[in-house]
Amino acid sequence: MASRPEKLLLLDTASLYFRAFYGVPDSLKRADGTPVNAVRGLLDMIAKLVTEFEPTELVACWDDDWRPGWRVALIPSYKGHRVERAVPGGVDVEETPPGLVRQIPLIREVLGLLGVPIVGAPEHEADDVIGTLATGAGRPVDVVTGDRDLFQLVDDEASVRVIYTARGMSKLELVTDAVVVGKYGVLPQQYADFAALRGDSSDGLPGVAGVGEKTASGLIQQFVDLDGIIEAASDASAPMSAGVRAKLAAAADYLAVAPRVVEVVRDLELPEVDAHLHPVTGGRRAVLEGLVDEWNLGGSVARVLAALDAVE
Repeated sequence: MASRPEKLLLLDTASLYFRAFYGVPDSLKRADGTPVNAVRGLLDMIAKLVTEFEPTELVACWDDDWRPGWRVALIPSYKGHRVERAVPGGVDVEETPPGLVRQIPLIREVLGLLGVPIVGAPEHEADDVIGTLATGAGRPVDVVTGDRDLFQLVDDEASVRVIYTARGMSKLELVTDAVVVGKYGVLPQQYADFAALRGDSSDGLPGVAGVGEKTASGLIQQFVDLDGIIEAASDASAPMSAGVRAKLAAAADYLAVAPRVVEVVRDLELPEVDAHLHPVTGGRRAVLEGLVDEWNLGGSVARVLAALDAVE
């Protein structure tokens, strides 16, 4: 069998296990009543992704800090609606269903047994880990996420795509340069500025009041980037309506900091890991197969093991 061409698959892990938790019936439980739907769903996702997209490497990118203090300092509302409990000087506790919280240790254990490295970074989100690993990877990269903020990483020239899960695993969307332009009228490298202007209620980003997607897209098409837009807003001779000028002026403080919050970090110091996929053998395979009955994991383990068996 011919070997697969090199390809790195990066998982926005929390995005996927939240989707699995809400997408797989919570009636699936261990004998003691612990739900296992997120574990089973995530394993089936990995099996499908490895089979369909044929990566040679896989990294589970992790939110070591889902709401970094430095982003909150710039925009205090950032993800504020998702905080269950503030932790002064530490990582705030995200509002997460108890049934999912109980599954996260098993998710980490199973990923380890599969040989999939979990990579996070202090004071940074999984998005930033993904951005760092995808930038300059030197090989094709597929980013799996339901978060459109990561569209800013799409780069046809560098062979970086997003496998977008928003419509479910049966309707995955491959996001390329043309798809971003088709959806929003901006290039991927303009997407962060576009998102800052538009805002995003799901992340607690207010955006510029009165500026929606259509106006944000038009401004970027006309003035290229946020710096160009701000410069034009202060130039009376620039072709911009008085109403838009007033909206941008009212949001000047927000626009001064929003790009840093929205932009994915691409230069983290990350640990070296071996992300190459291999069939799971020996003791690790035996432990995984033992978890099937112990945790009521059904056929999910067999499917992911079969997907990895096919890698080599």
